[in-house]
Amino acid sequence: MTQSTTPARPAHKPRPMIDLLVSLVLPSVILMKLSGEADLGPDRALILALAFPFCWGAFELIKYRKFNFIALLGLISILFTGGIGLLQLDSGWLAIKEAAIPGLIGLVVLGSTQTRHSLIRTLLLNNTLLNADLINTRLQASGNTHLFEEHLLRATYWLSSTFFFSSAMNYVLAKWIVVSPAGSEAFNAELGRMNLLSYPMIAIPSMLMLMAIFYYLWRHISSLTGLKLDEVMHDPNKDKQA
Repeated sequence: MTQSTTPARPAHKPRPMIDLLVSLVLPSVILMKLSGEADLGPDRALILALAFPFCWGAFELIKYRKFNFIALLGLISILFTGGIGLLQLDSGWLAIKEAAIPGLIGLVVLGSTQTRHSLIRTLLLNNTLLNADLINTRLQASGNTHLFEEHLLRATYWLSSTFFFSSAMNYVLAKWIVVSPAGSEAFNAELGRMNLLSYPMIAIPSMLMLMAIFYYLWRHISSLTGLKLDEVMHDPNKDKQA
């Protein structure tokens, strides 16, 4: 009797350059260059531009079969953007939508402080990224668990503030750039320009804030446990050797 084995799920490997190309560069170029009546036209250009990030996000969710709340919100955001353009709704709805998505994430992060485990603990303090078991053991041995929890709570508040920052900046950027009627060639061009500008004006500052939060946590993990960086970070090669 043969024993059936379930194929292992493929491990998700970050591909930032592909993500940037598919989700930002290609859609923006299509919106700005192919929305004219002599090309694809506003509606077909919008559909094609949104198809790239939508199909890529759906592919990631299906292939790795792992629920990702942020990725799901991204797909919903794309659908709303398409609906606003194709239904020719007031362009003001775009600014509301752009602000709503990161704002909702910020509220979820903030609300997680009232649960047993904050979201930042789930995202960072796990054995996939850090040697969480070793860190917790050292914290308990030194009697610093409660003090670290205070730092973790503070980092969670800062993490939620990064999303609120993105929400406010998204709203300002959308109101500033996208002023033409939805469904027009000008609307598509403005939407593409807004997407391109959102990276240096919003994404990069948010990434710097996240790096600062991670450094804050690492500094306190090191001071409270005495562990070095290579001891704190999870090394998958050690698992293979074991």
